[in-house]
Amino acid sequence: MKLAEIFFSLQGEGKNQGKPCLFIRLAGCNLHCRWCDTGYALGEGRDIAPDVILEEVWRRNPKLICITGGEPLLQEGELEPLLASLSRKGIPVDIETNGTLDFRRLQPYASICMDVKCPSSGEMSDLLLLGALRPEDSVKFVVSDKADLLYATEVIGSYRIAGEIFMTPVYGTDPRVIAEYLLATCLPVRFQLQLQKIIGVK
Repeated sequence: MKLAEIFFSLQGEGKNQGKPCLFIRLAGCNLHCRWCDTGYALGEGRDIAPDVILEEVWRRNPKLICITGGEPLLQEGELEPLLASLSRKGIPVDIETNGTLDFRRLQPYASICMDVKCPSSGEMSDLLLLGALRPEDSVKFVVSDKADLLYATEVIGSYRIAGEIFMTPVYGTDPRVIAEYLLATCLPVRFQLQLQKIIGVK
């Protein structure tokens, strides 16, 4: 597998925000978002056997794992047996994906967090994948401006989304603008700041 890094931290976003979590960040991505904050994961990374990753997981004995990137679904073939091993051990796993690749093959092993790309990112997700999400999955909109908010509102109103929906400001933008919009519209979302950046952890 192409690995960028493995590290232990607090989950900064999503439904498990604030929980200690082992992050497995895979290298490579099929998008180039304007505000990407993990540009170092876009490269080839280092080759590492899935068994070596599993050895590291067993050594650390985490209660929660997040597989992220880059875009982890680019390595779906190698990722599936790793997920199956984690599932047999009963370790909860979240997968963070940019919503451009079909994740249904991996849903038996993990909760999916689909990051729907808004206009400010310069990229687009496959919105048809929203229909494949389950109640245990989730959706995240990272928003920067009014155009992003209007886009997210349109998507939420046009697609059936079974999982919880999160709205997160792009780091460095004024979160009050997003909060005021959500108060005015009463969208069915949870407003969420990026905890890891606020407290200064990885």
